[in-house]
Amino acid sequence: MSSNRVVDRRRTRAAAAMLVWAAVVPASVQQPPPPSSAAAVAPAVLAEARQLIDAGQPAAAIERLRAMADGADPRVSELLGVAYYHANDAARAIETLTPVVQRLAVDSLERREAVQVLGLSHFMAGHLSESIPYLEQTRSFVADDVKLAYALGMAYAQTRQPAKAREAFAHTFHVAPDSAAAYLLAGEMFNRLELEDLAEAQLRQAIRMDPKLPDTHYVLAQIAIFRSRFDEALALLREELAFNPGHAMALYRIGDVYSRQLQWNAAITVLQQSVWINPYFSGPYILLGKAYSKTGRPAAAEDMLRRAIEYDPNNKSAHYLLAQALQQAGRIEEAKREFAIAERLQGDVK
Repeated sequence: MSSNRVVDRRRTRAAAAMLVWAAVVPASVQQPPPPSSAAAVAPAVLAEARQLIDAGQPAAAIERLRAMADGADPRVSELLGVAYYHANDAARAIETLTPVVQRLAVDSLERREAVQVLGLSHFMAGHLSESIPYLEQTRSFVADDVKLAYALGMAYAQTRQPAKAREAFAHTFHVAPDSAAAYLLAGEMFNRLELEDLAEAQLRQAIRMDPKLPDTHYVLAQIAIFRSRFDEALALLREELAFNPGHAMALYRIGDVYSRQLQWNAAITVLQQSVWINPYFSGPYILLGKAYSKTGRPAAAEDMLRRAIEYDPNNKSAHYLLAQALQQAGRIEEAKREFAIAERLQGDVK
């Protein structure tokens, strides 16, 4: 397997988790007449297998269908491929459906289902280029399905087709494909996929079209922070706050930049503002704990770090920083407990 395909599979992992859902074919129209007398017993078994898949028992459906999958009735192989897909076995779904899809009647429900499941199976397996033709075909018969539009957009994005990706994401979120909002959505998706160059191009076009579009400057600032362009990030975040002053995450990111620049007092001011707007996010509390510790206020640091843990008990950084603060205060046993928790959480991450 090539390194590019490994990267593609990593990037599609989160997206694929959202795409295992019910079969395409409605239960009320699943049973066309058998194509030949050789398959005369198939409809009852197909109906039973379909019910098992719909009931979340694809393994049982596979067991029933494999005994009949002799190639005489392509509908059996089609439903077996669907069962493999619902059993999260994308490779076998592809292997089963690829040779049979052309044997199914054009415009039949089985053919449409096979095309859709092949597209999703290739997508889940990280075969992004291979998934695109199948996913494109699905638009003609499930044009309003936002999950399929999302999968197609992700495949376009990761094969570096930004215009097509933007169109698919616009369809997913019901905005005009040439609007500033569509450029923003595409930029956010590209950024999530670590395609920062494509993200920047989309976001800057969104700003040209609508300079006050919320979140556009903020997402650009995230990219600038990732690339250690801190002055640029601060300018972008301030532009976001100029027309969106209650943006708690923009304030948090300014505090993050100030912390990286060791401007602890400046960081405390904006982080406190972020907490006032959104008191339930642990990030500002962690940075406040660090800032208070650096400015000689250990009690305040401990308070902030304990609040961070209250909202995010499994945050290893919060536990580790609290352990350091307790150690500095001479509270050794408490510090040991927090260090142990941080170490355990670090192990969980691995």
